Amino acid sequence: MANVLIMKRGIKYFLAIGVTALMAACATPYAEIEGLGSMENDLQYPFEVKRQALSFGGEVAYVDEGSGDQTIILIHGLGSYLPAWKKNIPALAENYRVIALDLPGYGKSSKGAWEGSLEFFSESVIELADSLGIDQFVLGGHSMGGQITIVTALEHPERVTKLILAAPAGFETFHDGEKEWFRSVATRSLTRLAKPKTIQENVEINFYSMPDDAEFMIRDRIAMRSAADFEGYAYIISKSIVAMVDRPVFDYLNQIHQPTLVFFGEGDQLIPNRYLTGGETQKIAESGSAQIPNCTLHMVPKAGHFVHFEQSEFYNEKVKEFMGL
Repeated sequence: MANVLIMKRGIKYFLAIGVTALMAACATPYAEIEGLGSMENDLQYPFEVKRQALSFGGEVAYVDEGSGDQTIILIHGLGSYLPAWKKNIPALAENYRVIALDLPGYGKSSKGAWEGSLEFFSESVIELADSLGIDQFVLGGHSMGGQITIVTALEHPERVTKLILAAPAGFETFHDGEKEWFRSVATRSLTRLAKPKTIQENVEINFYSMPDDAEFMIRDRIAMRSAADFEGYAYIISKSIVAMVDRPVFDYLNQIHQPTLVFFGEGDQLIPNRYLTGGETQKIAESGSAQIPNCTLHMVPKAGHFVHFEQSEFYNEKVKEFMGL
């Protein structure tokens, strides 16, 4: 979002990032959570949420906190939403303007048959910045959001002044057979048919040690299952998986000339995919970071895939140093 039981070893990877499996439920303290009427209206966020209509035909939900000479825009990962930044936004907003959005199809943003490519998500970020009158900004992303950040920096280098990548997707590479496997399992049913116990396990594996203050991720994800717009969420996740394998970025990392800050948790259980590519997190982190000319890498102890949440004080401190505070 700790060990998880998975019927197929390979499926474990995508389940843990937010995609869910066709597994039977077992007893869980979360089984009786009250469902949502809709994700857009009923999800509760710890910030004032604003909405902006964009050209794709829907609206994106976002928060806009703080002020300062520099603006940071934050992009969540696959299956996630902007509250995943709840331990970072207040600290960073002390010195900067901080914007975090729900990507189209996620969280409180509009659901629909959106294109769902990384370029689509990237252009949504650019269009949101345009609508808010922000010409240049620092762009930060987690996991899939990190890969979107990289795509945005490559496609709009004049807009992105710095990159902040937390456990970014895209540093790991896959051959054609592995990509085809991802496409074959990227179905809406993987998300739609998940049971509470599976959801709980898939959130917990994102952490070195599941924090009590991250439990809301489990509760929200379970409550989403009854939402009227949940089918749109399942749809965009399936599109997002395909988008990530269809837009590899590793071979283009050397074209990123903006200052870049990278974080990986030493206990990340999701990158690399140990069932398809094997290897070690540090090797993947070092390999990707080495391609970027002006890059600083932090391998963070006692942190898993949600490194920015689990070790938020370290993340916030290093980001402020990177921003030049």
